[in-house]
Amino acid sequence: MKLSVVILNYNVRYFLELCLKSVQEAITDLDAEIIVVDNKSPDDSCTMVKQLFPKVKLIKNAENHGFSKGNNIGVEVAKGEYICILNPDTVVPEDIFRTMLSFCETRENLGAVGCKLIDGTGSFLPESKRNIPMVNVALKKLLGNSKRYYANHLGENDTGKVDILVGAFMFLKRKVYLEVGGFDEDYFMYGEDIDLSYSLLKAGYQNYYFGEAPVLHFKGESTLRDKKYSERFYGAMQIFYKKHFKKNLLFDALVGMGVRVVPFLKGKDSNGGQQPLRYILLSDKKNKGLDAVLPKETEVRSEIGNFEPGTELIFDNNKLTFSDILKTMEANTNNRGFTFKIWPKNSNFIVGSNSASGRGEVVTF
Repeated sequence: MKLSVVILNYNVRYFLELCLKSVQEAITDLDAEIIVVDNKSPDDSCTMVKQLFPKVKLIKNAENHGFSKGNNIGVEVAKGEYICILNPDTVVPEDIFRTMLSFCETRENLGAVGCKLIDGTGSFLPESKRNIPMVNVALKKLLGNSKRYYANHLGENDTGKVDILVGAFMFLKRKVYLEVGGFDEDYFMYGEDIDLSYSLLKAGYQNYYFGEAPVLHFKGESTLRDKKYSERFYGAMQIFYKKHFKKNLLFDALVGMGVRVVPFLKGKDSNGGQQPLRYILLSDKKNKGLDAVLPKETEVRSEIGNFEPGTELIFDNNKLTFSDILKTMEANTNNRGFTFKIWPKNSNFIVGSNSASGRGEVVTF
């Protein structure tokens, strides 16, 4: 088998369904499998997977093992030469895996490959490509200066060597993943992607950022940016430095400060919290159920064209490919006042996110 897509899920049933539908389209004509590892979700994620995706290999954990161990469990049973670690709150274009495989086959000493991630507003996520967070770099990042934290030697649409990738999408050979020990299970959540990326570099492999194809990441769906998040995030950074670098008292002090201060630094919605001025459903036809939850003034258009700022675009996946949806989001990013929702094929819900820091929105009908 050529590829195993490993998706660790926790309590994001609707985003998982959307993700799986995009992955199914992307593995068409590939010798590939999809593995969903569920960390004891309290919602009906597992029931949904069994009913709608019977060919997906589902692993139901008896407890929430966290990100590292959960993914390691999936990789352990994977049969693919390559694996893709994929978050459940992502949407991939139809050609992503074929493109990744073609890229990987031409590289020597290949570590992991990451891609261009965009959030629910269509905006580029700079953590898609990062530098090694040396102590001085991390200190500046904690104090608000992230210039050296991100790999700015590459543009968001470029492709090239980078040090650190993000765990929402990591593509690599299974044997390489296992050789470096996979994700370190000392990390429950956060920091494990930095650790794995750095471990690959230390083992002599080279990581790459591939900026030629976007992947949508509804950032923050599996967790809220609260005090518990801050404790885990900064605690993970402490694990990383204790493992790879010398102890730094100043960094430890700032980490402790970050745990207390960051939860109060709440960001605003990317569209300023304003309601859209108009709504456009990109579809061939209306749907009675969907009509009931959309504003009465929603316009139906069958073609993608130029849109006025302040518009919410609702994409009908029955008509539009995931590639079309992602390209349109990129072309109409939130800095022009656009918001987006996706209506997955053969589904009774729409999902979207107007913020890079909070929960997205799910509307069922």
